[in-house]
Amino acid sequence: MASPLLALILSFFIPGLGQFYTGQFLKAILLFVAAGVLAFFWFTLIAIPPLYLIVWIYSMYDAYTEAQNT
Repeated sequence: MASPLLALILSFFIPGLGQFYTGQFLKAILLFVAAGVLAFFWFTLIAIPPLYLIVWIYSMYDAYTEAQNT
């Protein structure tokens, strides 16, 4: 059984890592790539922090709830 708190902490540090921990490999890759692309745009090209923050917060929420359901 996956620990919801550990899944949340993993996604806090790297978006998608909590999904990887709970066995959602495709979702983990998608969130990781989305967060990486949005972070790149945020820090280099255009200031769009709300999109990155939405992906980051969703990643933590989803990892926590999915770990509770397993």
